[in-house]
Amino acid sequence: MLTVALARFSKFNEWLEKAVYLLATFIVANMVLALFLSALVRYLSGTGYDWFIELPPILTSWLVFPMLGPLLKSGSHIKVDVLNNNLSPQNLSLLRLIISLIALIASIIFLMAGIEATSLYFKLGQVMELEIEIPVWWVYLAFPTGFLIMAIFALELVLSELLALLNGRDT
Repeated sequence: MLTVALARFSKFNEWLEKAVYLLATFIVANMVLALFLSALVRYLSGTGYDWFIELPPILTSWLVFPMLGPLLKSGSHIKVDVLNNNLSPQNLSLLRLIISLIALIASIIFLMAGIEATSLYFKLGQVMELEIEIPVWWVYLAFPTGFLIMAIFALELVLSELLALLNGRDT
């Protein structure tokens, strides 16, 4: 039963991972396009629009934070490979379980902090001073969104390592 539930959860995370990568692709394309259009408009007209230049830094948080979960799951984050070569498969699985638990706990803590920060900026009603008005809370919303996604992926990793350890003990 745990195997079936984990398979469904993994399927959901595959969909979520594709959605995050699509969002990242869209954001990078917009960043590049904004900078290109800024240079083109300045070259053609002699003046430019400030929001073209301000848009990429604003979008950076929406690029970085949602990618935390997929990068954690794929192992593309910073890690040390020394232990992988020296630990038995069961001990390596135990190590991955500990790492996944730490990631899960940390992501929940940062999720709660991100919700508090976002709600504070939402209540303050501050707006960025650009040619277009962007609420400050919108930029901060990337923080809890990213850590929610990371918590979902970390939970999947915890469950899969627990299942691997349980199956390893049965044999």
